[in-house]
Amino acid sequence: MIRTVLADDQNLVRAGFRSILSDEDGIEVVGEAANGAEAVAKARELQPDVVLMDIRMPELDGLEATRVIVTDPRLDGVKVIILTTFDLDEYVYGALRAGASGFLVKDTEPAELIHAVRVVARGDALIAPSVTRRLIAEFAGRIKRPEPGPRLNALTEREREVMALVAAGLSNDEIAARLVLSPATAKTHVSRIMTKLGSRDRAQLVVLAYEAGMITPGWLTP
Repeated sequence: MIRTVLADDQNLVRAGFRSILSDEDGIEVVGEAANGAEAVAKARELQPDVVLMDIRMPELDGLEATRVIVTDPRLDGVKVIILTTFDLDEYVYGALRAGASGFLVKDTEPAELIHAVRVVARGDALIAPSVTRRLIAEFAGRIKRPEPGPRLNALTEREREVMALVAAGLSNDEIAARLVLSPATAKTHVSRIMTKLGSRDRAQLVVLAYEAGMITPGWLTP
């Protein structure tokens, strides 16, 4: 059973998401929060698998609440999906940097919401390849990129190749096809990269790759 918490300051939004998720087998809404502070408290109390987190909330916004959750060792298994009003919301990049596993627009289709919860609960990033490329191209250039740290130096040449493809939004199967590997080998590479870099999921690998200057928006051709 995937246990979820809904964090949004609008009652109607929470009610709508609750209705969709509660009707789905294998998903349970265990709590709700009307602001970021409540979201953190509910995460600590209920230990959910996934928190659906609005960005703009009173008291504590969704970005800061996400940072608190993902840096709390007691909440190591809790994943956060950020909710946004627009799919190019300028806060989305900040959300990924804060440690969110992905994002959804609030008017998403019910099937997409359910799929997102399942994907994130199993430890994968939510962002689709096309959305990844558009988001990073839009916002990666707005931040100051630090020099690659010693953690990146620990990666092998093959792992750097794989990480760059992850950052471009490719799935494990697509990475395997491009590098002529088996899907299982591609998955193993991704898992090792995340372990070496201390990343919670693929979304954080995307951010690290761009911030380290490993690739630039639009570098990958079909």
